[in-house]
Amino acid sequence: MANISMSDLKKGLKIELDGIPYKITEYQHVKPGKGAAFVRCKIKSFINGKVIEKTFHAGDKCTTPDLQQKQMQFLYDDGEMLQFMDTNTYEQIGLTYDQVGEAFDWIIDGMNVDMMFFNGKAITVEPPMTVELKIVETPPNFKGDSQGGKKPATLESGAVVQIPFHLLEGDIIKCDTRTGEYLEKVK
Repeated sequence: MANISMSDLKKGLKIELDGIPYKITEYQHVKPGKGAAFVRCKIKSFINGKVIEKTFHAGDKCTTPDLQQKQMQFLYDDGEMLQFMDTNTYEQIGLTYDQVGEAFDWIIDGMNVDMMFFNGKAITVEPPMTVELKIVETPPNFKGDSQGGKKPATLESGAVVQIPFHLLEGDIIKCDTRTGEYLEKVK
């Protein structure tokens, strides 16, 4: 439970305010012409997924949340909750769509994810930083499409990414789950 000061804040940092764990999604250091500098952040709640804007001034403190991570395997979507299993104990835990949030676009059955626990309660999951997924739908190529442009592609997980024209349905590609960008074709 270390204290975090304004100068320690950065994008991706996990903080706790008023007993709720947050992740900083946007960060901007502002130095006005007169007056003290401050930091304007957008922070996303791990509990309900809501994003709020928060301003930190010199002297403001927040703490590191008591978060634990455990690797879990995504089993299936039962229509109401997403079911995950601890591969060591075979214990199953269900999370709502709101708790999983954008991570749901990147996970498929059988994939291992990091489940976050706050004070012993499961709150959300984080997919691997990069995933290899199959293209299930993309427009066909046309003669002359070699100018290095991009086209949309739907992946087997449901995510839509921009890919180079030469890739086709059935190809397996590697994507960055943090930015949603295509990285490379998997051989």
